[in-house]
Amino acid sequence: MKKGIVALLVVLALVVIVSPGILGRLAEKSVDENLNWAAQESGDLVVSSDSFDRGWFSSEGQHRVELREGNLKAMLKTMGGPDADRSLPVLVINTHLDHGLIPVSSMSREGGSLAPGLGNAVSTLSVEFADGEKVDIPGTIYSNIGLGGELESSYVLESGTREESGTTASWGPTEINITTNPSSGAVAFSGSVDALSFADEMDSLAVDELVFSGNQAPTKFGFAVGDLKLELDTLSMSTDGAQAGGLKRVSIDGQTNLDDGRLSGRTLLEMESQALPQVGEFSIVADISLEGADAEALGALQAVLEAQGASPDPGQIFSVVEDDLKRLLASGIEMRFDQFDVTLPMGTVKTKLDISVAEEDAATFEWTSLLLATEASADISVPEALIDMATQMNPQAGAAVGMGFLQKNGDVYEMKAEYKKGLLTINGAPMPIPLGNL
Repeated sequence: MKKGIVALLVVLALVVIVSPGILGRLAEKSVDENLNWAAQESGDLVVSSDSFDRGWFSSEGQHRVELREGNLKAMLKTMGGPDADRSLPVLVINTHLDHGLIPVSSMSREGGSLAPGLGNAVSTLSVEFADGEKVDIPGTIYSNIGLGGELESSYVLESGTREESGTTASWGPTEINITTNPSSGAVAFSGSVDALSFADEMDSLAVDELVFSGNQAPTKFGFAVGDLKLELDTLSMSTDGAQAGGLKRVSIDGQTNLDDGRLSGRTLLEMESQALPQVGEFSIVADISLEGADAEALGALQAVLEAQGASPDPGQIFSVVEDDLKRLLASGIEMRFDQFDVTLPMGTVKTKLDISVAEEDAATFEWTSLLLATEASADISVPEALIDMATQMNPQAGAAVGMGFLQKNGDVYEMKAEYKKGLLTINGAPMPIPLGNL
């Protein structure tokens, strides 16, 4: 019995004393892998290691994250106005890493943990400008590196206020959690921002609360699928000292998934605005679905669009994407707006829309065949008060009523439309489309 206890104590001693030195190297490699993986996923970042001083129980490292030459960097420089040619600031990450199967050295600091893994880290952030000036970013990142290289990180920010060049920033308790796995490419995230505001003498922006969560997994087609939920409570803006509107609430719940090479997804959106000048308050409720999109064709189309750069030529864009767009549509696809309601002070505009394209042979697909392969339906309701206002502003707006596209039903105007095999029917009246002239 005593020998067993002694053996157990020896094993524990080896785990605590010997493993940190062995795992320190693995932990260093894992940190680099996670940062470089994040850079590769964004496509616009370059991560470099300034230093990594590895000790037996703990290590210190510094990484620099900057924008590579590309669309995002060009856009930011353009936004810089007269100083567009100046170098953009660099994000500097300083990390203290306690390594070992049981990182006992981490218990001497805040956020330490004895959770088994390759290491336990704490990082701080700063921004370095071209002239060498550094500005610390408030908050701390606590991380745990799992035995498989996965990285669990939590950005924690206590309430605070900072004033810089006449602008005051204030924030409430904030926590953002991210789990990444460079092997699989999967990401899970969640977070909450209690309050956030920026204000100077004339302008201000304030958010009362923001909560989000989700997960993403990469696919071989060049895009990721997963879930996203976001809740925003009150966003207020003012310009020149006057209220410039904002949002009372925003809720987004979206999911995408792959099934046998077909992409499907659904997004639920609810948004309520604050009063806007000359408009008043409005709200939007939308339930939008995509079914059966060919993932390979969609990925190719996305790659072509991304290759066009930050400022594509509108006159050339269609010719560039035409082949991939034909391939996507020839594969068959359906898009539905099961609900799209826009509520204004004079009433609610309600829309339901369903568009489906039957699968065809991509080799013989032409735009005229698209019209024959498409089926669609639309159900629209517009408040009478809104039609009256539009007609007063522009008498031509009343043509839709005069031509029978909108028919009065109580205090609303309605349109029911269907399209199939080249025949469009609006409120029961057929309207053939001359396909031969297309």
